[in-house]
Order: sequence, then C-alpha cells, then structure tokens
Amino acid sequence: MAAKRSKRLFWLEFGITTTVWLLLLALPPLGWGIDWPMQYWIKTIIFALVLTAMYYINSVYLVPKFLLTNKILQYSLIVVVVAAVILVGMRAIEHSLDLPRLIHEIIRPNEEYRPKGWWRFDFTGMLMIFLVLGSSTSILLIRKDQKDRLTREELEKEKVSTELSFLKAQINPHFFFNTLNSIYALTSLNVADAQKAIHKLSAMMRYVLYDSRKELCTLSQEIDFVSNYIELMKLRLPEKVDVKFTKPTESQHVLIAPMLLLPYIENAFKHGISSQHKSSIEIIIDLTGQKLGMKVTNTMFESTGLKLEGSGIGMQNTQRRLELIYPNHHEVKINEVDGLYIVDFQIDLIS
Repeated sequence: MAAKRSKRLFWLEFGITTTVWLLLLALPPLGWGIDWPMQYWIKTIIFALVLTAMYYINSVYLVPKFLLTNKILQYSLIVVVVAAVILVGMRAIEHSLDLPRLIHEIIRPNEEYRPKGWWRFDFTGMLMIFLVLGSSTSILLIRKDQKDRLTREELEKEKVSTELSFLKAQINPHFFFNTLNSIYALTSLNVADAQKAIHKLSAMMRYVLYDSRKELCTLSQEIDFVSNYIELMKLRLPEKVDVKFTKPTESQHVLIAPMLLLPYIENAFKHGISSQHKSSIEIIIDLTGQKLGMKVTNTMFESTGLKLEGSGIGMQNTQRRLELIYPNHHEVKINEVDGLYIVDFQIDLIS
C-alpha cells in the first residue's frame, strides 16, 4: 500500500513539472499563429528550468528547513525574495536578448518601439512561481503525512507485538504452574497416573514452548492441547465430577492464535468442581466455516463474581489478546444461571 502511494505521488510530481513545461512551451501568449524569435524560446526554456529547480529546492530544502520547523515567517520572506530575484533575473535575460523589441516588431510592426520601464511587474511570472512552489509544498506535506502515518502504523504494530509477547509470557507460566500443582497433588494418590500426567504435560509443553510462539497455529493443534489438558485434569478428579468434551471433527486447515481456549477451560476446572458434591463441566467446541464457538458450563458452589475484569490473570490476558488480534471479531459472554457458570465464546477467524 505504501509503495502504491509513493508511486502515485511520483506520477503526480511528474505531471506537475510536465504541466509547467507545457504551459510555458506549448501555450505561448497570443497563440501559435506567430513566428516567435529564437530568443523567446531561449528565455522560456530558461524560465522552465528555473521553475523546475525551484520546485525541488523548495521540496528538498526550504520546506523541511523552515516550514516544517515552524519558521513560517522566515520561509515566507525567503519565498518572496526568491520570487523577486527570479522575476528580476528573467527581466534581465529578456533585455539582454533584446526580446521586448523583437516581440514588439512581430506584434506591432507598423508602430515605433518605445522601451517600457525595466521594473514592470510580471503578474503571469509571479503566478507561475507561486503555483510551482505551492504544488511542491503540497506534495511534500502529503508525502510527510503518509510517512508519519506509516511510522505510526509500524509503531502500533510493534507495540501490539510486544504486548502480545508479554501477555503470552504471562499466560504460559500461569498455565505451567497450575498444571504442576495438579501433578504434585496426584503423586501422593496414584504414581502411575502421575507418570501419565507427566507424559501428557511434556506434549503440552512442546506446544507451549514451540507452537504457541507462532502468530497462528491450526485449530486442531489448539484442540489437541486442550484435550490433553482435560485428560490430565480428569486423572485427579473424584468420581462425582462429570466431564463432557465435544469437539469438531474437521479443524486441520483453520488457523487461530494459540493459547486462547485454555484459560476459560482452566477456569472451569479451578472453580467448578467439588470433592464433596456432585459437579459437572461441559465443554463444547464447534466450527462453522470460519466461525469458532466454545461454550464452557460448570457448576458453581458459591458466587465467584468472575467477570472478565476480575477473573484472574489467564482470562484477563486472553481478553486483551482477543482485543488485539481479533478486534470487533470476537464476543465473550459470561453468565451465572441457576448455580451454573457459563462462558459463551465466539471468534470470526477470517479476521
């Protein structure tokens, strides 16, 4: 996009300079019915060269040096002085070429030539000078605005990338330490199950350490990671806890930002089970085209008040990542209904 804008500006500059030359060379005063002397074309070419030079001097030096540094008065004075010098110089060239007399003899051959004042004001020349300087200034300001906008976009991308890296760095240890606590509790109950848990954890950590570093991974990788986590949690759950997990069958070619689903599932295991009472966790992940949905429902034995702004580091960071990666293309609803804590999670993955 930036390259296209730069190319358009180049052609705009080319068009302006070409127009100046055409106005001076192709549209002589009084039309083409007159056989203009060579001195006229010499003067016109010199004026066109001076205007072209002024276009780039103004763009490269005067505007950046004075106008863009808020030295507006100095810039205005310089422009006026430069315009006056150009007009006086062109008048001097005209008289050195004896051009006023030659033109008079062509236009009014029957009238006696009477030299006019040397300091006559050249309104057309002044108009051409300020037209060129104005065009040069406008193009430079447009170019600067585009450059500044591109710089802001790059800084914003860098800021978002840095913030995402920071958030992922927070989520990963958060998940890791919670899982280690689960395995530690399991070692005192069943060594064989603890060994299975360590094996699953190693597979999960490979995902955390390698795949989650990428901007996107396949949805199937994310779901496999979630499945391993659920199986690991089930190893230490009492029989009174009912866990149901439904996942889509086709998810190989759909991409998603990694580590987005786990915090909501982790929250259900953290707050939705009891060793004394019957409890349940139901996780449903569905995929329709590029629209991903996940619904997590778990029993709630007391009001936890777990809204997004107070639901712990994992869910807070996930919400922030969703805002950065899928702005205006995600929705998370959290409700507490009849002793159930329900998270309804939707993402448009096309974004």
